[in-house]
Amino acid sequence: MSAKYKPQYPRMAQLKTADDLRTYLTTNGIDLPFDDTLMPPAESPFGQAIPLKSGRTIGNSLCILPMEGWDGTTDGRPSSFTRNRWHKFAVSGAKLLFGCEAVAVAHEGKANPNQLVLNEETFDDFVDLRQQLLTDHAEKFGRTDDLLIGLQLTHSGRFCKPKSHKQFESKILYAHPFLNAKFGMEPDYPVLTDAEIDGIIQQYVDAAVLAQKAGYDFVDVKHCHGYLGHEFLSAVDRPGKYGGSFENRTRYLRDIVAGIRQAAPGLEMGVRLSAFDLLPFKKGAEDMGTPETAEQYPYAFGGNTDGLTVDLTETKQLLALIESLGIQLVCITGGSPYYNPHLMRPALFPPSDGYLPPEDPLLGVKRQIDVTHALKQAFPNLVIIGSGYSYLQEWLPNVAQYVLRTGMADSVGFGRMVLSYPTMPADMVAGNTLTRNLICRTFSDCTTAPRNGLISGCYPLDILYKKLPEAEELKALKV
Repeated sequence: MSAKYKPQYPRMAQLKTADDLRTYLTTNGIDLPFDDTLMPPAESPFGQAIPLKSGRTIGNSLCILPMEGWDGTTDGRPSSFTRNRWHKFAVSGAKLLFGCEAVAVAHEGKANPNQLVLNEETFDDFVDLRQQLLTDHAEKFGRTDDLLIGLQLTHSGRFCKPKSHKQFESKILYAHPFLNAKFGMEPDYPVLTDAEIDGIIQQYVDAAVLAQKAGYDFVDVKHCHGYLGHEFLSAVDRPGKYGGSFENRTRYLRDIVAGIRQAAPGLEMGVRLSAFDLLPFKKGAEDMGTPETAEQYPYAFGGNTDGLTVDLTETKQLLALIESLGIQLVCITGGSPYYNPHLMRPALFPPSDGYLPPEDPLLGVKRQIDVTHALKQAFPNLVIIGSGYSYLQEWLPNVAQYVLRTGMADSVGFGRMVLSYPTMPADMVAGNTLTRNLICRTFSDCTTAPRNGLISGCYPLDILYKKLPEAEELKALKV
């Protein structure tokens, strides 16, 4: 995508007053609620603690979402860039770290050669990462007993690239009519056998045991963004015990949870879930995102068979199952960055392998908020974390305050926002004025970089990344 691209929608920074924002939303028929003014810290929902059934308490209602930096070593260990990012999580002021990082349960399950892996060889590195979080957080905030630290466990499934930034070594559950072709797989590309899936489940259990031993408070059994856990939910025409019926498509989750309960008793779990999905999108006329065409599309978990609208029937079935399994923490997202990134990362400026926004990005923000709200209403006893707020930029606190104040979610998650502005959650809790020149403007460089084999970071705003040789490579890619 050319760096000279002129967005068709106004930049959020141009909406300078509450009246400006309200007028724009009303004029464009976008029913996105927000508060005109922010409440003082003593009354603000940002500082509201969240009690858990485990007896632990999360110290406030702000959360750091798990992010993948593409910056570890090829043997799965953290680098100085990884530690720098985790430092940002620690000093952010958020009291829930939902997974910190997407950590592969096996080398063959990595999404890129530099993804972290948790195994016996890397165990000490994860002990050190957690201790760094505790030390840095305590130094800034004086206590850690109200800080809940998770580790996201993942297998990248269809999107495995363990040895090369360019070459997929996909592990798939079924032949997808669009994704097989999009990512260079023949219709008869081999699928994982049930026995191979059994082995992956054991890898999750083994990794969870290590996570508990390393001191993490919970593990996130990742079910989002097109990775393996998410693909199980759409394996409607896979034969055997892991496909077809809802019961079979959720066996993977149930068996991982049962295995962890047995092997790591007392370890809490969470699930980051793509609660809805739509058809894959592609570049259409003038690079605008357009959906694939299908008369019937049965592969959108949380979507209708038209592939274009949300249907939360099965999503609610899954949350009922999650609740019955004794899991309380659920982080809501949607779709996949590989085939419909506008659903979970609304932005004016798409990544290099993306497409121009097919809708006002505020509609993407609203969709995620509405889905999260509907699920919170249906499951009041779950701790529901919302995501997809970055596009709101300086208006994020006003929308987040409304969402939390009215019970539409229990916690609001920060992803790429903390790459450019690590202490934004702390400033919100303290009632400080936001530092405008640190606010993420959704230029998508943090995605374009790893899509091209570079480490992920905020190249426009973070001085560390601005000075790297990769910054010049990135500029060249965008011309």
